[in-house]
Amino acid sequence: MTKLLVKPAYLKLPALLFLLTFSGILFAEFKQQPTIAIIIDDMGNQYENGADLARLPYPLTLAFLPQRPHTLKLSEMAKKYNKEIMLHSPMENTLGLKLGNGGLLETMSEFEIKSTLEQSFNDIPHMVGLNNHMGSKLTTKPKIMAWVMAKVSEYPFFFVDSRTSSDSVAAQTAEEFNIPNLSRDVFLDHKQTRKFIQKQFLKLIEIAREKGTAVAIAHPHKVTVDYLSWALERLDEKGVSIATASAIWHIQNPGKNLQHALSNKKHHIKALQSRSNYAYIPKNKTSSNSAL
Repeated sequence: MTKLLVKPAYLKLPALLFLLTFSGILFAEFKQQPTIAIIIDDMGNQYENGADLARLPYPLTLAFLPQRPHTLKLSEMAKKYNKEIMLHSPMENTLGLKLGNGGLLETMSEFEIKSTLEQSFNDIPHMVGLNNHMGSKLTTKPKIMAWVMAKVSEYPFFFVDSRTSSDSVAAQTAEEFNIPNLSRDVFLDHKQTRKFIQKQFLKLIEIAREKGTAVAIAHPHKVTVDYLSWALERLDEKGVSIATASAIWHIQNPGKNLQHALSNKKHHIKALQSRSNYAYIPKNKTSSNSAL
């Protein structure tokens, strides 16, 4: 049976004392398992692999580039399959690579930065957060990041720092603007081989076991789609669950409520999709060939 992470029901004192006579077995059911989130960047450029990822029966977070050929169609498909949707905001990199529509550059004025972001927000239906596409240059610029986060703070969005630079100040700036935020732990597929992706996936699991949670970023490559299709249904063999990026924030911030944190914004839109995809533990399967 598929298991969902749930909050334990409130118990009256006599019932609670009765349960305490058990040797902790029942309470172990509510112990938070190591939990991973996988964000798929660069959505919208390529249709087939993006569609395959949207259809996977797991709570992936899909980050869409603005004004790309398949962004609108795939974002609607992602909503249909209960995926969490983010903007993948293009930001200037140190290599001078082209950003395409929605790109943010250090040479832009504050007005240009904010109006470009505003347009990108409008371009991504159903978005609930954003992360940076590239950005190894721009995310190191405190003044520009302050402009970015000032705009983001007007909306009920969370932010994920892709950490394309070790000198990034993006997450720190988001925190200063009281924006719920996360940072990437692992890139899964910057080398597009199954062997490398498996190595990174195991690293992701190791971090989740050490820290309780871990966030990975991957891309809609065929080898990535094939690997995740195989690996995610075997997560329970490792005692690991998978959740959306926003659910990871909940786990990392016990006692806090994301919807409350995102309330009182200038722009009121539907902040979060249904929590029915909060976290998912694949049903038990045994396999002598498991190689996770």
